[in-house]
Amino acid sequence: MRYSSEHKQQTRERLLASSGALAKRGGFSSTGVAGLMKAVGLTAGAFYNHFPSKDDLFTEVVRRELSNSPLARGNVDRQRLKRLLEQYLSLAHLHNPEGGCPLPPLGVEIARAERPVREEAEHWLVQLHRSWSTALNDPQLAWALISQCVGALVVGRMLANEPVQAQVLEASRALVDKVLDEMD
Repeated sequence: MRYSSEHKQQTRERLLASSGALAKRGGFSSTGVAGLMKAVGLTAGAFYNHFPSKDDLFTEVVRRELSNSPLARGNVDRQRLKRLLEQYLSLAHLHNPEGGCPLPPLGVEIARAERPVREEAEHWLVQLHRSWSTALNDPQLAWALISQCVGALVVGRMLANEPVQAQVLEASRALVDKVLDEMD
């Protein structure tokens, strides 16, 4: 039975959304094609109707996840950036990797991935950097704050106890607030 192009596109979208959540929860490389397809109710053989390879899927997952980040959407001013970072550096975000930023859970896998995946990540990080550079009027500070925020989530997720996780996030929020307040 042949499916319509609309059905194929809907299935592809479901596969992308599901793969993004699975990858952020348990890692992309550790999830096989069979597991990715099972999550959308299909067999592993159907995978290749949607993507030529698992690397191509990973490139698309990175594109989708990074392009949908509220931190990367459009230009932001300092006040909006401050509000977004308060949400970013929260226990709710820390405990919800599948619904949050893809950089903390997938950064190491992106770094080890083939060049197209890294180029896609770089494209969106450069867009994010441009937006923050404009808001902060300081390109170096923009890179430093991006790194600080992603790093705080990585470290927080490495820790076993929520009170210690909260300390890491509070320290990072305090640093970000101090830097942004000193700019006013």
